Amino acid sequence: MDVESKSGRSFVRARAALVAGSLGLLLAVGGCGASGDSMDSGAKAADGKAAPREGFADGDGGAAASAPEEQADGKAAGKKAAPKPGGTHVIRTATLSVEVKSVPKAVAAARGAAEGAGGLVASENTERLDDTYETSHLVLRVPQERFQEVLRELAGSGKLLSRTSNAKDVTDQVVDVDSRISTQRASVARVRELMDQAEKISDVVALEGELSSRQSDLESLLAQQASLKDRTSLATITLDLTPPDTPGDDGSKDEDPGFLDALGGGWDAFVTMLRWIAVAFGAAFPFLLTAALAVVVWRVLWKRKASRGAAPAVTTAPAGKDGASAS
Repeated sequence: MDVESKSGRSFVRARAALVAGSLGLLLAVGGCGASGDSMDSGAKAADGKAAPREGFADGDGGAAASAPEEQADGKAAGKKAAPKPGGTHVIRTATLSVEVKSVPKAVAAARGAAEGAGGLVASENTERLDDTYETSHLVLRVPQERFQEVLRELAGSGKLLSRTSNAKDVTDQVVDVDSRISTQRASVARVRELMDQAEKISDVVALEGELSSRQSDLESLLAQQASLKDRTSLATITLDLTPPDTPGDDGSKDEDPGFLDALGGGWDAFVTMLRWIAVAFGAAFPFLLTAALAVVVWRVLWKRKASRGAAPAVTTAPAGKDGASAS
């Protein structure tokens, strides 16, 4: 009896354990299936709402789905735009004023120095004040590595009157522009992908406007990048060339004038006086000629009048009684 009761109890326990294990297994399988279905439905809902375009999805689901994408793109762009070690970008400028004996020769030498260093003459302005006096203003662009060499050569071409030099570090600006370009390119590509997935005309129109705006910003950034690259790769030198105050001056301009200088000055004054006299006579000649003709005509008329008044009168003698004329 005891044996049968013990065997019955053990059978009941084994059956209970089997039932409990089966229930646990069914619950685990059911939970996995439910979580899988919920994940699939959530993914389908996110795809259905985020498909039209970024920032224009219906409801909160699309905006929430686009935010992580932008954060991920921003992180990726930040990683791509990390500055390279040792990359320094500097804008160098200099201004020189040099007094030279011959401006044309100095201009040719400056042009040769710039072109020989691999640079160019950006602009040249030469002004002639008279037959012997002229000045020149040049803007030279030379590579950064030859900047100091060309600067020393230009400063030694004559008497240095003034010199200024400036260096500006724009490394942070260059890195910032490069980073913004990477981010903007990723943004443009993302908008294009959304345009490919858009089905409504209103979404397509809105995305086209957004794409145009982002492409305009990208082109502006690219222009800034090109300008920075040009100014950091080529230094700018502004050169002013002027002759001495008196062309051909050898230092004798402070000496007192001598006899020859006084003679030359007197001769110049005499010639100038004769020239002014000739000019005055030429200006008065028509009036003098008219006055002379008037005097000649007046004298002729006066003489004729005088001759008429002085002519003798003709008289006849009275006849005598015998009819003979008196002798």
